[in-house]
Amino acid sequence: MTFSLRQHWLFNVLLVFSLCVTTLGATTLARANALTAKDDSPVEITAVNGIEWNREKKQYIAQGNAQATQGDLSVFADRLVAFYRADAQGQTAIYRVDAIGTVRITSPGRVAYGDHGIYDLTQQVMVLTGRDLRMLTDDALITARESLEYWDDKDLAVARGDAVVTREDKRIFAQVITAHFSEDANNSDLERIDAFENVHVSSQTEYATGDRGVYLVKKELATLDGNVKITQGENQLNGDRGVVNLNTGVSRLVSSGQKPVQGLLVPRENRGGTTND
Repeated sequence: MTFSLRQHWLFNVLLVFSLCVTTLGATTLARANALTAKDDSPVEITAVNGIEWNREKKQYIAQGNAQATQGDLSVFADRLVAFYRADAQGQTAIYRVDAIGTVRITSPGRVAYGDHGIYDLTQQVMVLTGRDLRMLTDDALITARESLEYWDDKDLAVARGDAVVTREDKRIFAQVITAHFSEDANNSDLERIDAFENVHVSSQTEYATGDRGVYLVKKELATLDGNVKITQGENQLNGDRGVVNLNTGVSRLVSSGQKPVQGLLVPRENRGGTTND
């Protein structure tokens, strides 16, 4: 059952929660609606073991296969804690949801996993922490060691700490990665990756490193800046800026004018001992 918010919202929620928890038993599915502080989109919270209302702490606690849904974004966890407050119009609004244990976030074309999550409804951002942080999309896998953020209204994911984006045989590694998705409602593909600090870009034939990088996914084009090294086999190019086409295998260095471009080219020797260029 789902409850709409009206003038007597708090009274209705208290009455229904009391009936669900005390009368219907722990296996009953309990539901409630709340307005977000950002707009009038409803948040629906469900749990198989019931929902507890702590009026003093201004919390709702959902236990057992708990789920919070706003629009096409859903948060699943063993336990959900929803925090509410009064907005400028005096209406009660849920502004934050904490997800604890076996956390999963789903939206069209994307699903993310973690051990703990905090969903800020005012900014529509979810921050995941814990082990095995990862996000699966239609065309990529994003992993991180420290945290994984998902900004729903910006179609943006931020991975921090040994972050990796993997697409087919292509791999982007950095300490911080921001992944931009298509804003087209019918297309959730990854469009652009910004990488910061200790950046590594690799495919089956290319390997490049730098301080910063931008990867245009559809063009398969990676641009690296700062202490750039591009390696193909035993050959290596060094410079300030490099452009690597992961589709064609063509790489080039661009001089900044401050440092010369350097290359180390190792000739191949055939079995007869002659050298081929």
